[in-house]
Amino acid sequence: MKPNYLFVLFFVFSCIHFSFAQNKPLQIIMIGAHPDDCDIKGGGTAALFAEMGHHVKFISVTNGDAGHMEMGGGALAKRRTEEAKEAGRRLGIAYEVLDHHDGELLATLPIRLEIIRKIREWNADVVISHRSNDYHPDHRYTAILVQDAAYMVGVPNIAPDTPPLSKNPVFLYFQDHFQKPYPFRADIAVDITTVIDKKIYAMDAHESQFYEWLPWIGRYEEEVPLGKEERIAWLKSKRTGKISPSALTSLEKWYGTEMASRVKHVELFEVCEYGSQPTEAEIRRLFPMLKP
Repeated sequence: MKPNYLFVLFFVFSCIHFSFAQNKPLQIIMIGAHPDDCDIKGGGTAALFAEMGHHVKFISVTNGDAGHMEMGGGALAKRRTEEAKEAGRRLGIAYEVLDHHDGELLATLPIRLEIIRKIREWNADVVISHRSNDYHPDHRYTAILVQDAAYMVGVPNIAPDTPPLSKNPVFLYFQDHFQKPYPFRADIAVDITTVIDKKIYAMDAHESQFYEWLPWIGRYEEEVPLGKEERIAWLKSKRTGKISPSALTSLEKWYGTEMASRVKHVELFEVCEYGSQPTEAEIRRLFPMLKP
């Protein structure tokens, strides 16, 4: 009996397609209110994804044109956009700054449609943003905009000029310390110890923020060193700390007790109730840096 060559070819090509699909790069998008928010909350995780060959994009919903004590308006927006682009280069990711005024963001329908289109265009597997009880109004409204987009990214008649996603992404929240109406829950812990210097180097690109505006508004501007290397070392000491008990518990779940005990730096994320609800196996697929 002669072999069915068409069947054999079909089987081979099916296996190749399945293998390609399994190894297809993940599409991760982090959406912050300002050009530096994603760097602070997810820069290490972004660096790990990029090093593994996955695709990461940071979006700032505002242009940051109010975040300085001396500059403002178009000049500051241009400066912060250039800082964001440099941070993206240092992390090996895409970085986009949308043109909405800093400090004036509202959860309007036109901006919601813009966010829907951005998530679709990136064909996102994972979307990460703020929680809606954050202290800053821009953070809160960014959270609402992303939450309101969570279901609509799959609805063809909403923003019909951009094809809908065939599968709803997993939506996650960045870590914060706010307690009401409920505290942040560390569902996912990512060990960023190996890339902490890359994360700090990306944050260093936002000079207007970490060495000027934030020290000024926080009343610690006298602490900022003058030298480049000294500034980076200072920024690292300012932006890193001890592993909290809740972070350690989550690390132990994803890395095991022995590995978790050696982690020096971590980023945490909470699973949003909107979007796809991932199983533990799905989280491990979407975060391949986690250890079995």
